[in-house]
Amino acid sequence: MATQNNTDADDHSSASPNGIAAADIDRPLQAPPTKTALITGITGQDGSYLTEFLLSKNYAVHGLIRRSSNFNTHRIDHIYIDPHNAHRRALKLHYADLSDASSLRRWIDTIEPDEVYNLAAQSHVAVSFEIPDYTADVVATGALRLLEAVRAHVEGRGREVRYYQAGSSEMFGATRPPQREDSPFHPRSPYAVAKCAAHWYTVNYREAYGLFACNGILFNHESPRRGENFVTRKITRALGRIKIGLQTKLFLGNLQASRDWGFAGDYVEAMWMMLQQDKPDDYVIATEDSHTVEEFLEVAFGYVGLNWREHVVIDKRYFRPAEVDNLKGDATKAKKVLGWKPKVGFEQLVKMMVDQDIELAKREKVLVDAGYIDAQQQP
Repeated sequence: MATQNNTDADDHSSASPNGIAAADIDRPLQAPPTKTALITGITGQDGSYLTEFLLSKNYAVHGLIRRSSNFNTHRIDHIYIDPHNAHRRALKLHYADLSDASSLRRWIDTIEPDEVYNLAAQSHVAVSFEIPDYTADVVATGALRLLEAVRAHVEGRGREVRYYQAGSSEMFGATRPPQREDSPFHPRSPYAVAKCAAHWYTVNYREAYGLFACNGILFNHESPRRGENFVTRKITRALGRIKIGLQTKLFLGNLQASRDWGFAGDYVEAMWMMLQQDKPDDYVIATEDSHTVEEFLEVAFGYVGLNWREHVVIDKRYFRPAEVDNLKGDATKAKKVLGWKPKVGFEQLVKMMVDQDIELAKREKVLVDAGYIDAQQQP
């Protein structure tokens, strides 16, 4: 298990679910790395896919992780290599936090990255209404701290560092679709407001200091690695348990909210593409196709022969104080300038997630039947 500051990690060689096979990454380095990348939020969904992608391109990858009493590195365990196997190790983890400017500056100066990807955030929209101060500090001011650390490093060392800021379609909020780079922002949550601030900090540092800094305004992107408290994964995780007999009900909020859902593995390639251009710029990344939560339910439950109406219960606690009705991106610029386009379609994405969560539920049922764990789930 990938753990603390490059120590006590197990060597894994299993295949990565819905990503690059570990065997393609877990190998002796044939040549010095082409570039060095620093990733915040490396243990998240996007961070894990981006790490796989960069390692496949012979990057040396450094990830910043927060100290926690619980291990939260399961998404990258299959590609993390024990520091004692240094000859096979291209991924390193370090303790830092976006709330701690000194740690950010120290690691940037120590690592001297060619590219910095700021993916870290308190990224749950509903939770941001409950912890708005923390969300603003990490998402908005955290991005400013990292930009300032990059700026100081560039000026002090005289070297170029390319910076990627993870934006969000939530910044558009109430703006009518389709939303593109020049669409006005109308954020509807503390998370979205904080992302707007991070976006404009990035633009400001690009214009004021000449940093090669890009904003990627990514519309919703999902995968089997999505956190279980995000609606798409909440649905497929519950569906797997319902199919296997561990659960009967799924509690949801607004089923008419419409989102432009793509596959996270496709979207991290767009992040990288932005930093390979001659000039920094901002890009919307989207499938240009939106679906409601109800449509997601139809595809997911229909795939396994179930009727979602027999299992879904509407709970008003899951409605947001300010709803975002419809997000649908226009990725024309990314297609034209970057040559990027999504590879995984909506139904393929949903089925990919359902397949993974049915297998997870099967393994869970073995433990439940053996008395090792209690199902401990809603009715």
